Amino acid sequence: MVLTLTGNLENLTLIFIYSGEFAERVIRNLINDPSFCKSCGLYCDYCKYNVYSYVQNIRAAIQIPSPDQLPQFIDEPRKYLPRKVPEADLCIASGLHKDLLLELPRYLREFRVKGLIVPIEDFLEVPSGLKRQVEEECLEQGLESAFPKPFCSLEAEEDKPLVSRLVLELKVGRPSLELSVVKRGGREVIGAAIVRRSAPCGSTWYIARKLLGVEVRKEILYDAIAKAHHSYPCTATMNVDPEVKEPILHLGGYIIRDEVERALRRAKERE
Repeated sequence: MVLTLTGNLENLTLIFIYSGEFAERVIRNLINDPSFCKSCGLYCDYCKYNVYSYVQNIRAAIQIPSPDQLPQFIDEPRKYLPRKVPEADLCIASGLHKDLLLELPRYLREFRVKGLIVPIEDFLEVPSGLKRQVEEECLEQGLESAFPKPFCSLEAEEDKPLVSRLVLELKVGRPSLELSVVKRGGREVIGAAIVRRSAPCGSTWYIARKLLGVEVRKEILYDAIAKAHHSYPCTATMNVDPEVKEPILHLGGYIIRDEVERALRRAKERE
């Protein structure tokens, strides 16, 4: 399925309500903070800087206390949420206490926020039962919602126009690459890599950089992708998720591997 946007649309607006480092990575990737990605060290060629910035799309980024700083059970969650938030299209919530997350759809509706995205990087933070409760509450409040596991699995969907705008306009979600293949010394290697859409944490830019010059033989390619994915590093949990029987970190690794293979097939078709 291919979704496109037409017409003159106003900027998609976002707010973040979060605790922990994962949401900060997403925010810094979206605004393209020049001090953010240091993965290449002295070999940095500034591949992503000055290419984009979505700072104008972010209306607020509000950090609240982490769950371990709060009571185990919270009877009045509003006491720990911001007194108010600006009107926005989407709220991205990460690292919240379970009782605060459950209250969030009703809270957001009062401030005319239209949708909620809850990335699941750790199933202990958002277990399946809580996810269902929050999803049902979003339906009741008329909020669009998405619960990508992990965040880099997020894709555009026809019945979720605001989520689709995040993926298509801000170019974050399931990664998309354009690769070219060249022959060097009798081997086929990746000659160029362009990031069309990045994982929300920004890891796709680093992985694309590390693919340059890598031979496209499967065992060599897979090893290079895995090393880059772990080196960034991905912040998803290594604990085995009971629903998918895999660590969520592995799911992120499979996603970028699949996208590299897709890009290579497209490169072959262009030859």
